[in-house]
Amino acid sequence: MRNRFRFVVSATLLLLGSYAAAQPPGVTPDMINTTLPLDGAPLAKAGQYATIVSEEAYKSPRHFLYRPAELGAFPKRDTLPVMIWGNGGCAMENRKYSGFLSTIASHGILVLTSSSIPGEEKRQVNADDLRAAIDWAYAENVREDSPLRGKIDLAHIAVMGQSCGGFLSITLGGDSRVATIGVFNSGVQPAPANGAADPSRPTTEALTRLHGPVLFINGHKKDFMMATSRANFDLINDLPAFYGSRHNAGHTATMYHPGGGEFANVATNWLLYQFKGDKQAAKMFVGKHCELCSDRNWDTASKGLK
Repeated sequence: MRNRFRFVVSATLLLLGSYAAAQPPGVTPDMINTTLPLDGAPLAKAGQYATIVSEEAYKSPRHFLYRPAELGAFPKRDTLPVMIWGNGGCAMENRKYSGFLSTIASHGILVLTSSSIPGEEKRQVNADDLRAAIDWAYAENVREDSPLRGKIDLAHIAVMGQSCGGFLSITLGGDSRVATIGVFNSGVQPAPANGAADPSRPTTEALTRLHGPVLFINGHKKDFMMATSRANFDLINDLPAFYGSRHNAGHTATMYHPGGGEFANVATNWLLYQFKGDKQAAKMFVGKHCELCSDRNWDTASKGLK
């Protein structure tokens, strides 16, 4: 069996380079890799479940699975929603997100992300690759010998992504099976006036096809996608949405902190709020004492949330 713990460093660097080329002039790999300083930053909060973090999805070698190790609580005492993740740079595989995704899975979330296949030509992940992960969840929920049979909450599927992966979350947000999306350090631009749009990249027109709550989370002034993220939030008027910009965080923010750091907590609480009706998690985004809204380290805005 191939080593599932490898880092595809060279491929990731190439993908980051291609992604930077699609950004505003002057964006460099150093700007892409700006993080929130680890010293003094909030720690990721793991959930109640130990996780299996390196399990290849059954008969789907292009997908990587994170899930609670013990499944006895599902579905009798807890639900098992699904979150599909798109890597930054649209990298087919980047294990630097492992801590972030493991934290989310530890709260009782089935997490799927893309995985490279040895010997295949390197390429970027696309929306169809992530859409296939949704198909897999549907099939696995009814597969006779699956440990997940009858345990997957197919009514609650999210797609989230960071940077270039955020483009994919917006694209998949139009899928009727997707209940909510999370767009991290990302956002889409209007179509060029000359009509020469890249067909592999969504434009703001894709925002009109969204049908569920939308989460926009990014860094602050050091994050070159901050203005685009806020502009996308402003364009959404008929759906619940939340926008948050973390001061002193750049484009990679806390994604590579242990357990994914503060951004893992934000992603997890959004999923628990939207999918499990968790009132404590909801306090991060709504209410008189909304935690992010009152945190001096964050600029926030929201609309339509209950």
